[in-house]
Amino acid sequence: MTGSMRLGFHAPETEEELAALVFEAAETRTPLEIMGKGTKRELGHPVGAGAVVSSEGMSGISLYEPTELVMVAKAGTPLAEIEAKLAENEQELPFEPVDLAPILGYAPGDGTIGGVIATNISGSRRILKGAARDHVLGIRAVNGRGEVIKAGGRVMKNVTGYDIGRTLAGSWGTLAMMTEISLKVLPAQRETRTILCFGLTDQTAVEALCIAMGTPYEVSGALHIHADLAARLSDEEIAGARIRSPRSGSRISRPRRAIGPTACARRCSPIARRWNSTANAAKRSGTTSARRCSRTSPIPLWRVSTAPTQAAKLVGNLSRKIDARVVYDWSGGLIWIETPPLTDAGAVDIRRQLAELGGHATLIRADDATRAGIDVFQPLEPQHAILSAKLKHAFDPLGIFNPGRMYRDM
Repeated sequence: MTGSMRLGFHAPETEEELAALVFEAAETRTPLEIMGKGTKRELGHPVGAGAVVSSEGMSGISLYEPTELVMVAKAGTPLAEIEAKLAENEQELPFEPVDLAPILGYAPGDGTIGGVIATNISGSRRILKGAARDHVLGIRAVNGRGEVIKAGGRVMKNVTGYDIGRTLAGSWGTLAMMTEISLKVLPAQRETRTILCFGLTDQTAVEALCIAMGTPYEVSGALHIHADLAARLSDEEIAGARIRSPRSGSRISRPRRAIGPTACARRCSPIARRWNSTANAAKRSGTTSARRCSRTSPIPLWRVSTAPTQAAKLVGNLSRKIDARVVYDWSGGLIWIETPPLTDAGAVDIRRQLAELGGHATLIRADDATRAGIDVFQPLEPQHAILSAKLKHAFDPLGIFNPGRMYRDM
């Protein structure tokens, strides 16, 4: 390293301060670890950086127009603050962000909106409303040259540079550091009901959830939880479909009848329940069960995407190799898999199944040694690796942002 780049921790409070800091890092070839409040810092490969730059100094809601369904927030704004402000007006983030903070050993709501968009990890409502990147109207950011870039606007019709916003969503801080994000918000669906089915096999549960998704009843969640992860919810395995509920009971009875004959081997009952509390409690059970997670020896947790029709087969094949605890989301299209603390966290077995059945996997939680030794993100096909390298060079030509976090050579 050359020059006089200041090492250590930096939390610039303005976009101008950030741009100057990144320009200095580019001049001195100093690699930077980019983060919000650090709640996802243990996700991805360990980053070898000369300095850490946090967005937490750039916090606050810049603009909120409830009647226009638009919110603009600085990247370091806590997710909890945004959701609380939206709740005051009975509105919500359409993609139902997954709060990874508790899964990784931090307090609920500690994550930032910049981290949510940078990771593009959406919750159960994605099957109805789309992913986080689908609701980004505009982004301001600083690229690897220390230049301020902006894309999009405050209405969905303004698509100037919209692809840039979609590109930064899911880039994990490897392309640019976001400073401000414009988001489309929606009225909250307060009246919802959950149809529960108990005692189902994986295959039957996924079939039931797919049936629910095929009905015209605005299913906004389709979840199946293995018994040992659902112990605090029920003594049996649970499958649940969340639907919008009108004041009359007729709409809940019709989807229940559609699902029931095929899937509900024991019983099926509509109940009112806080969906996020149920789903997220199961996903983070590794941090609260007898197999307790710590930041030094966490229980490995994978996020696997595949076709719903292949989900039960994938888990069945995997379970013959390793002890896998599973939550199915998106009617089987998304699988959260907790594995034993093996040397590779089960990576070889999981990716072998994906090579046969299709899909991709991301290691969400594991210790430093495991993350350093395996591919945390799904390995890229050669043509995709070439495109990713070109994209990285366009945004961050000197490779100073989160080097190696997603892929070792980028």
